[in-house]
Amino acid sequence: MILGVALLGYISLGKLGTDLMPEMNNPRVYVEIVAGERPPEEIEKQFVDQIESLAIRQSDVIGVSSVTRVGTAQITVEYAWQKDMDEAFLELQKALNSFNQSGDLDEIILTQHDPNETPVMLVGMDNQSIEDMNELRKVAENYIRNELVRLEGVADVKLEGQEESEVLIETDPYRLEAFGISTSDISSQIQNYNRNVSGGSIVEMGTQYVIKGVSVFQELEDLRQLIVGFQQPEETTGNQERVPVFLGDIAKIRFQNKDPLNIVRINGERCIGLAIYKEPKFNTVKAVNELTIAFEDISKALPGYTFQVIQDQGAFISNALYEVKNTALLGILFAVFVLFLFLRRIGTTLIASLAIPISIIATFNLMYFNGLTLNIMTLGGLALGAGMLVDNAIVVMENIFRNMQKGMSVKEAAITGTAEVGGAITASTLTTIVVFLPIVYLHGAAGELFKDQAWTVAFSLLSSLFVALLVIPMLFSKFIKPRKNKIQDPAVGFAWYSKTLSAILRFKYLVIIIAAFLVSIAVYLIPIVGSEFMPRTEGREFSLDIKLEEGTRIERTEKAVSTLEVMMRESIGDELQTLYTRIGPASSSNDAKSIFENENTANIKVLLTKEGQIPASKIMDALSAMVANMPEMEVMFIQDETALQTTLGTDDAPVIVEVVGEEFDQIERITAQVEEIMLNSPDLFNVETSFEEGAPEVEVVIDRYRAGVYNLGVDQIISQIQDVLEGAEAGDFEYEGEMQKIRIKLPEIQTSELDDIILKSGTTELRLSDVASIRTVVAPKQILRSNQNRVGQISAQFHKGKPFDHIIQELDVQLSEISLPPRYSIRQAGEEQKRRESMDNLRFALILSLVLVYMVLASQFESLIHPFTIIFTVPLALVGTVLLFFFLGKTFSIMAIIGIIMLIGIAVNDSIILVDFINQLKRSGVKRTQAILQAGQHRIRPIIMTSLTTILALLPLTIGFGESAALRAPMALAVIGGLVTSTLLTLIVIPCVYSVFDQFTDWIKPSQPSDQI
Repeated sequence: MILGVALLGYISLGKLGTDLMPEMNNPRVYVEIVAGERPPEEIEKQFVDQIESLAIRQSDVIGVSSVTRVGTAQITVEYAWQKDMDEAFLELQKALNSFNQSGDLDEIILTQHDPNETPVMLVGMDNQSIEDMNELRKVAENYIRNELVRLEGVADVKLEGQEESEVLIETDPYRLEAFGISTSDISSQIQNYNRNVSGGSIVEMGTQYVIKGVSVFQELEDLRQLIVGFQQPEETTGNQERVPVFLGDIAKIRFQNKDPLNIVRINGERCIGLAIYKEPKFNTVKAVNELTIAFEDISKALPGYTFQVIQDQGAFISNALYEVKNTALLGILFAVFVLFLFLRRIGTTLIASLAIPISIIATFNLMYFNGLTLNIMTLGGLALGAGMLVDNAIVVMENIFRNMQKGMSVKEAAITGTAEVGGAITASTLTTIVVFLPIVYLHGAAGELFKDQAWTVAFSLLSSLFVALLVIPMLFSKFIKPRKNKIQDPAVGFAWYSKTLSAILRFKYLVIIIAAFLVSIAVYLIPIVGSEFMPRTEGREFSLDIKLEEGTRIERTEKAVSTLEVMMRESIGDELQTLYTRIGPASSSNDAKSIFENENTANIKVLLTKEGQIPASKIMDALSAMVANMPEMEVMFIQDETALQTTLGTDDAPVIVEVVGEEFDQIERITAQVEEIMLNSPDLFNVETSFEEGAPEVEVVIDRYRAGVYNLGVDQIISQIQDVLEGAEAGDFEYEGEMQKIRIKLPEIQTSELDDIILKSGTTELRLSDVASIRTVVAPKQILRSNQNRVGQISAQFHKGKPFDHIIQELDVQLSEISLPPRYSIRQAGEEQKRRESMDNLRFALILSLVLVYMVLASQFESLIHPFTIIFTVPLALVGTVLLFFFLGKTFSIMAIIGIIMLIGIAVNDSIILVDFINQLKRSGVKRTQAILQAGQHRIRPIIMTSLTTILALLPLTIGFGESAALRAPMALAVIGGLVTSTLLTLIVIPCVYSVFDQFTDWIKPSQPSDQI
């Protein structure tokens, strides 16, 4: 049977998917709208308000928020966690159908952004001998992209930093005016002649011939020879014919690259970025391995082209999982060492140790059939449970061995010993498992995240229980031979404990009072320790989000960023490995914030050397001080953290305060007061508000009366202005197998020259100033809304070294002093909101876990009093956890709270073993005090062994140096600290508590008839 389970487990392991994080339900739908260059107020009034009203009426919607900027808006619709998001997406799409028909909207997109949906690989492509970015684009788009998309699991490859060529027809208004030709005349003439037209067919001699008019331009010379008008010469003779005007006479025609959407550089050298996305649910590691092989083949096929991997999610996942596996293996070795240290026999140590691999292999079967994957949470669950897997085997082995020393045969000792402790280890396993039930059924971010880990630990513990009850006795009876000559037991003994416990029981009330005092100290220290949402990690990567003044062109942004890059390279020095810079907006909107990026924004991804000695935080502090002297540039530093924190945390600053109200003026006034308070806080930095000035705008105020006199509509005026400023599209030109746009362009004009733009109405020509006035304004940067209320937002980063909730509490006290008008409020958002929600959920799970543990114990012991004896272990365990976090200067996070919930199930196990044996002895006629002493003496060794194996197995998790070590460490620390004190106090306090409670039970128990006779 064991071999069958092992074989199936090996097969299941091969079929388990591999990813960084469990598959998580992201209960949000994003509605992105693009509406030309409309100001935020107009977009809010015409579109956002209506979309929010529709969205908030959908079923299970718990909140709607929006951000509106010039020409764009994003509405976030948040649903309850249990909502079927496919159904929600379709319902919202159906509700917004009317907006798809709106001619005022350029685009409306509904998306479900998966927080894990980042490129699995980000690669920089370059060729030192090619400077034309259009040539690089052709290779990347027509060859490399096609090669990569064909690979299994690769969904798409998006290019960044590329340029596209176009046919540029440059002319000027003076020439056009001289010949009486407009840009629209040129555009229509090009489109008239640049096409193939079907002309019917002819049937001759039984063969049908299709007639086709061929007039597509083949070369630029064809364009130059295109007649776009006629010039009437001065009349010298009466029969003079008109002279044709060729396009080449009034314009320069050439190929030229369009202005790039964005610019990408690696270490200052221009290149093209390849962002590669995988198909949903496809194995990330497998996809990256295939991509790596493909790039090696492409490099051989394209000599001179270099590919530099900037971001490799597969390597990140592999490193994270490799580190978790090593941690688990190290924990198992520690557990086995403890077994040998106490048992001093290789045979018995090996038999007990077999519980670990058998239980883990059996767990792979259960994981496969439950649809789980190998990720840092499930493997972390196995690492957390590695020390516990051997606990049941230790208790069974210890009891069998004790019975065999009494003189029983090996077989009889195996049967009797297992039966004696079967109930106790079943109860202890069930108590450990039931604490995970609230997590499995918990809604919200914490429930989604830890659900897989809970299932994994539960599966492994169930497997270890079956191994302890069925496999260990069988192996013991088969391979352990009774010794003919009774020799001294070489195992570690605790002969002194019985006398010590006897002395302690004489002062049992004093012991209980001291224990209660320790618990009180722990409760007092909890608010001092403080709490946060997620523990912060520090890797060797970070990013800079850069913003220049709104309206800054990409050329100026590039120059400013180039200067910053040089300064950064000099400042970081040998610690720097790569600078990957993207100037301008992202090429795709896979990120929720990307629709608000523009030519004035840039992002620099800094990769530090793995061997570097200077922490990333210190380098970030140095760079922050450096850019403080560049007031024209707004820089935000972002520690590149794991997908776990991206999923559960926030992409924005951790401290966000929102002012909710109706009127912009009032909101702005209150926001300014909040900003001043936050600027004066020593704990906060990088304070920003949503009321910063936006992009400069030129408003063309049309005089409706005068425009009506000239028969000019608003659309006619704006389209003619657009032709002058942006040029006119005139179809496509096929060149070297690609279709290139033909664009007619006039020279760029200054703001002061707008008045002199010539407008046409039929044959009448007039200036723009005749029908409109020009004024320059500054648009609001953005309009924020939450649940159909306008919101002012103030965000900030916080200095490490102080608990996050302490900073928030101090800030709340100061904010409470601001006097608010009716219907206006100030609230915490961002990470604090998530912290409060998660802590409330986990607090509920903690209480429910205690109730479930009590119910299991009450059914096991058939008593309502003695389960309280065992539950008393929990506050004793809390003492160690709080003290450990206090002395290490760490704060409680949701990871630590999960560890405390686990601790509830683990800490009571020792008490169960002890109390169960005391009850057995009492039932056999042993008096209370003697039963306590005997049970303590017999159970001290398995209690210490099980606790030590669990503690030492968890120890590597607290000192790991892998990608996810900082996330797992709080869980491990919470369990270790609690187990140390719960084990020590179980051996001292629990016997005293049992004695007191048992006396109370005897006092309230009615006398039995036999006692009265």
